[in-house]
Amino acid sequence: MKLFAGLSAFPITPMTSAGEVIVPDLQGLIRRIEAGGADSIGLLGSTGTYMFLTREERRRAVGAAIATTTATPVIVSVGALRTDEAQAHARDAAEEGASGLLMAPVSYTPLSEEEVFQHFAAVASVTSLPICIYSNPRTTNFTFSPAFVGRLAAIPAVAAIKLPLPTGDIASDLGDYRRAAPGLSIGYSGDWGCKDALLAGADCWFSVVGGLFPERAAALTSAAMAKDRAEADAHNAAFEPLWELCRAIGSVRVMYAAANIIGLTQAQPPRPLLGLNPADRDTLAAILPV
Repeated sequence: MKLFAGLSAFPITPMTSAGEVIVPDLQGLIRRIEAGGADSIGLLGSTGTYMFLTREERRRAVGAAIATTTATPVIVSVGALRTDEAQAHARDAAEEGASGLLMAPVSYTPLSEEEVFQHFAAVASVTSLPICIYSNPRTTNFTFSPAFVGRLAAIPAVAAIKLPLPTGDIASDLGDYRRAAPGLSIGYSGDWGCKDALLAGADCWFSVVGGLFPERAAALTSAAMAKDRAEADAHNAAFEPLWELCRAIGSVRVMYAAANIIGLTQAQPPRPLLGLNPADRDTLAAILPV
């Protein structure tokens, strides 16, 4: 199977209030994901709160995760405000043994297409690892049009794109990107729509719930990729109450609280993010798919 295909599970990155990675807790999450049958681990994604970590702690997390896996490839997010910092993260990930990179054009100032292109080209110039474009317009204030993705695909290291759910038809959205960049692996995030994306022919589900419930997420992925709509619908329905809460208060907050409730870590979201209030926590405890 291609690297950016199937179920890519994104765990939280347990850390102390001082921003230090809690290695044993992270390793427990990695072992859980691997045992659950995910095709890859998406380390230090948005759910993994990578922008809250120093370079040293990011590298420590990567080293700990890769030392824990036996066969599951690890894809590491290397997004950073400055290009030289993103290059440094890419080198660190490669040296620690990552299989691939995920990169969003993180910036305080909205970027132009030329700035984003040069940013990706610069990071690609310092690594031989395949890069997945991370399209997250809500956070970065940058939208990857199909035409621009086609231009980025000319950079040899660019191998995939992680897209947000479209406002319109997923099959149409997927078709637009397929035509513009036929060589790229195309996957989606936004868990509640990824069943339909996989049924429409997407290559990958970049999954938040896969970071805590990989076995169930893997079953949904397998059914949808086999075009077994009835089975995929059944697996999807089990997650719907959880996704409703994620849509209401944010996936990162929910995943931290879920990990607390099922005893995987007592780490809290990095400030200024706050944990769930008691009412939402009670709701979550009642709907967890365990």
